[in-house]
Amino acid sequence: MTDQPDLPRGETRSERQQTSNVVVHLQDYRSSNGNQEQLPVTFHRRELDLILRVYGRMVGEGEWRDYAMDHLREKAVFSVFKRSGEMPLFRIEKNPKLAAKQGAYSVINTNGMILKRGHELQQVLKVFDKMLKVIET
Repeated sequence: MTDQPDLPRGETRSERQQTSNVVVHLQDYRSSNGNQEQLPVTFHRRELDLILRVYGRMVGEGEWRDYAMDHLREKAVFSVFKRSGEMPLFRIEKNPKLAAKQGAYSVINTNGMILKRGHELQQVLKVFDKMLKVIET
């Protein structure tokens, strides 16, 4: 058993295809290929760790119950829900195009209002530390 593809009987690898000694890095290949679509923006492992810590705390308090992640071309979105069939309570967004301006990270509520925006995710997520609750008397 070999890792070579099956060749018709009597044909050798050298007759089929010449090997190349040129190594092309995947990043260089992708940047030179203009027809290929842009890769989506994603959350890195450390970013997800910070977000999921806040999510776990809020689930423990009974505030949140479900989440969804979207990785789009221009931004990555982590949405949190009270019930899965409703609009998201909050959206945590990462938009790299805004990194040099207002900051890549933002927290947006159901109405589309930006609650906090910044360059560091940990600072932006502090908006959930002091969430005010409506108390009916």
